[in-house]
Amino acid sequence: MVAPLNVGIAGLGTVGADVVRLIETQGRALAERSGRGVRVVAVTARSKAKKRGLDLRGIAWAKSPEALAEDPDIDCFVELMGGAGDPALSAIETALKAGKSVVTANKALIAKHGLRLAAAAEKHGGALNFEAAVGAAIPVIKTLREGLAGTSVNRVYGILNGTCNYILTRMEQEGLSFEECLKDAQRLGYAEANPSFDVDGHDTAQKLAILASLAFGTKVAESAVYVEGISSITPEDLKAAAELGYRVKLLGVAVRTAKGIEQRVHPTMVPKSSSIAQVMGVTNAVAIDGEGIPPITLVGPGAGGGATASAVVADIADVARGIRAKPFGRPVERLRETTKAPMERHEGGYYIRLMARDLAGTAATIATRLAEQKISLESIVQRHPDGVDVNGAAKKPSPVPVILITYATSEDAVHRALAAVQRDKVISGRPQVIRIEKN
Repeated sequence: MVAPLNVGIAGLGTVGADVVRLIETQGRALAERSGRGVRVVAVTARSKAKKRGLDLRGIAWAKSPEALAEDPDIDCFVELMGGAGDPALSAIETALKAGKSVVTANKALIAKHGLRLAAAAEKHGGALNFEAAVGAAIPVIKTLREGLAGTSVNRVYGILNGTCNYILTRMEQEGLSFEECLKDAQRLGYAEANPSFDVDGHDTAQKLAILASLAFGTKVAESAVYVEGISSITPEDLKAAAELGYRVKLLGVAVRTAKGIEQRVHPTMVPKSSSIAQVMGVTNAVAIDGEGIPPITLVGPGAGGGATASAVVADIADVARGIRAKPFGRPVERLRETTKAPMERHEGGYYIRLMARDLAGTAATIATRLAEQKISLESIVQRHPDGVDVNGAAKKPSPVPVILITYATSEDAVHRALAAVQRDKVISGRPQVIRIEKN
């Protein structure tokens, strides 16, 4: 008989508690699938007295995460505390140096210290598994690291933050403002009291940095990701996108280019016909383009206690099976350096919304400035406001919305053209620019 895998869990919040329950309820199935039993033998958390609805009788309580990591009775240390530094970092390092395997859902820690931890795992022989760090129940880590080991990946992109997808979905479907939808997301628990980490794109950036490393064999570098959030998106943009056959999503995109690996997070217009465009609400999705295979899209719950716990337990099962994959698919010493690709070099199509002044020659001036930068237009839509007020009197001339869709061009060319248009004083306010991602 093979001895059971003894698991210690640091952190008994929603996810940690669900992991304990899953191991308890799925114990027989886990043993059958893994070839050995899995049992929780010790835990630790900030409060021992907190009611969690768990039966922890027979399970030891460690005085600290590091003490749990050092426990000689533990084979697998599960970190579910969160945070990019201590105590999570020191506890995981302690466990790895003791030759134990580690499972974590901590995207911030992996994005910041993943290489350091992966090197420790390789040196001491333990596993470092972090499937739940990106996409929760969506098995994208294993897909990139193992399922596509024989495929050269050209692009990985997707919806990696349910809060932003929920907000954009509500804005589109109900014509509400960003502020209104954000308040509703906070009320429903989809957004934090301070939502900036989500809506400004930083959560997506951490996840993208991890995916890019797995896809392209580069060192994890959150600093190499260009980041832009969704707070500037308006219902007018979403309505215009719909009329033009697009939908707006906050995407994380990592793509192989002739100039290197481009990593970017920003609001993006995607064709309504694309699989990514169909993903609504808090759901996440990751699409992978590889050499010689049709595009792959993985869709599922990207957050939540049950979904995250499911991925954590799957990682624990791999440890029980004896699987010791390289955390980033390659030895750490083989991972290449990556630098932040200047967005000025990005090439693609663009949506541009201008508030054009009702002056003679305005359209010609805009067209001239675009032509100077060799920007070709796929479509132009001009909104014509009603010329009379509620009393039937003629209205004063007011700016007219003009929407442009460009063919592929460079970011730098777009910015130069719009700067010239602003200097010409033929538009009011700042232009709205949204990048377009083709299928």
